[in-house]
Amino acid sequence: MPETTPPTQDDAEAPLKVVVIIGSARAGRLGPSVADWFTGHVGSRTDIELDVMDVAGLELPVAMPGWDGVPVPAQPLRGALVEVGERLVAADAFVVVTPEYNHSFPAALKNLIDWHFTQWQAKPVGFVSYGGIGGGLRAVEQLRLVFAELHAMTVRDSVSLHRPWNNLGDDGAPLDATVPEGAAKGMLDQLVWWGRALRTARAVHPYGR
Repeated sequence: MPETTPPTQDDAEAPLKVVVIIGSARAGRLGPSVADWFTGHVGSRTDIELDVMDVAGLELPVAMPGWDGVPVPAQPLRGALVEVGERLVAADAFVVVTPEYNHSFPAALKNLIDWHFTQWQAKPVGFVSYGGIGGGLRAVEQLRLVFAELHAMTVRDSVSLHRPWNNLGDDGAPLDATVPEGAAKGMLDQLVWWGRALRTARAVHPYGR
C-alpha cells in the first residue's frame, strides 16, 4: 500500500473548494438568481472558494454508454466530460441549487449526477432549494437518497426558499433575508466542518468501496 503524507495544519485549514451546482435547465428558471443570491451572500467567507457550475451550459447528452465496456464517444462529448469531471474531482464539497418539479428534482441535474461516480465519493453535499409552499424540500429529500448511493454525505441543514416568484426581489435576493441568510450560514458551517474532516480522511486513507 502506498504511503500517505499526513495533512499539515495549513492543509486542514485551507479554504474548502465548493462547487455550486445550478440544477435546472428549464426556460424561465429561477436557479441563476437563487445561485447569485447565495454566492453573493457567502462569497465573503474566507473558509471557502466557490466554483459555479450551471447544468444549462453543460454538453452532457441523456444517452449514456452501457455497463458493457462501450467507450464514451469522442469529442465533443469526451471534452465536456473531462472538463466537468475535473472540476468535480477538484471539489472538496458541493452545494446543489435545485427547484422542485412535480415533487422531485430536475432531470438535467440527475443527468449530471449519473455521468459521474467517484467524483462524489466521501464528500459533503449541501442544498439550496426553492419551490412552492414546501420550498423544494421534497426534491432535497430525494436527492439525499441519490447521493447516499454515490457514497456522498449530505449535511443535515439546508436552505429552503418558499414561493420565490413572490419573495425574491429583482436582484434575486429574498425580500426578507433574515431566515434564509441564517439558514445559509448554518448549512455552510456544517458543510465546512464535514468538508475539512473528509478531506483530511481522504488524504490519510483514500476512500474505497
